Amino acid sequence: MPLFLAMLRSEAAKNPELARRALAGLVRFQKARRERPMRALPVRRRRGRVRLRDGGGDGRPVLFIPSLINPPSILDISRDRSLIRWLRGRGFHPWLIDWGTPGVKDRNLDVAAHVERFLMPLIATFPQPPVLVGYCLGGTLAVAAAARSRVAGLAAIAAPWHFTGYGEDARAAMAAQWAAIKPTSEALGLVPMEALQAGFWRLDPARTVAKYAAFADLDPRSEAARRFIQLEDWANQGAPLPHAFGRELFEDLIAQDLPGQGQWRVAGATVTPSQCDAPSVEFIATADRIVPAATAIGLSDRRAGGSGHVGMVVGGRAEQQLWQPLADWITALPPPR
Repeated sequence: MPLFLAMLRSEAAKNPELARRALAGLVRFQKARRERPMRALPVRRRRGRVRLRDGGGDGRPVLFIPSLINPPSILDISRDRSLIRWLRGRGFHPWLIDWGTPGVKDRNLDVAAHVERFLMPLIATFPQPPVLVGYCLGGTLAVAAAARSRVAGLAAIAAPWHFTGYGEDARAAMAAQWAAIKPTSEALGLVPMEALQAGFWRLDPARTVAKYAAFADLDPRSEAARRFIQLEDWANQGAPLPHAFGRELFEDLIAQDLPGQGQWRVAGATVTPSQCDAPSVEFIATADRIVPAATAIGLSDRRAGGSGHVGMVVGGRAEQQLWQPLADWITALPPPR
């Protein structure tokens, strides 16, 4: 709430009507009734705290790798807006990585360690090489895993690789955010989710204020209002990150752009997208502040999509912009050998 009020003062100082509507939208959001959450997909395998959830089906295995920063439920958020269940209905066998909740014992597990200790061993349990589909920072991890594992294909959705694409101002703001939370992270061994969420809001405070003002104008019984509540609840949830993960993310990936410079080391060697010899495709949100198009990996098969980071996955015209093109691409992959 204090951060939201600070954004209101800065973004709506000369527009009291906007401030009024944004506050009204926030109050309506807080008081809105919530639907019963989806039951989590069953767990089939584990690697430490990380669980491999089974979306069901008998077709080609498709392994979804979400970001650690928000829950994996974005890919299975409701019965009518679930990419996992939609793909299952089209003859695939989707699987989902659930990163679980880190504890103090995980404090020294950095970004690369999550590829080495969790992703690569779980990929190796598949009798048939899976197709990897990485979303957001999960796409960054999926690229590294695909370079070190036998996979049938690699699809990245709004995944950052060239972190200089954020621009100097945004990178400086994220560096300042990390400097502020690093002492707490070191003491706890964990990066609190609230600190990360504050950083995301600062990337585009005007949009944050505007979306709550727009929510105030929606019919609370409408599908648009329902979708907004689902996505905002998801965006405001998430487990903490291990301290070492936050340190590598902010200091090595964002500040130094080690992946984009070809200097990021995973499993003992530098990793680049070209090291994956399987077919690959990249879906890019064309007007996204959380993962700008300029941060994209640069895979040869690039598909431009919608204007919103989350909307690419579950909102708006996601089925036309992403789901069907992704299914068509997987269908066209060479048969398993």
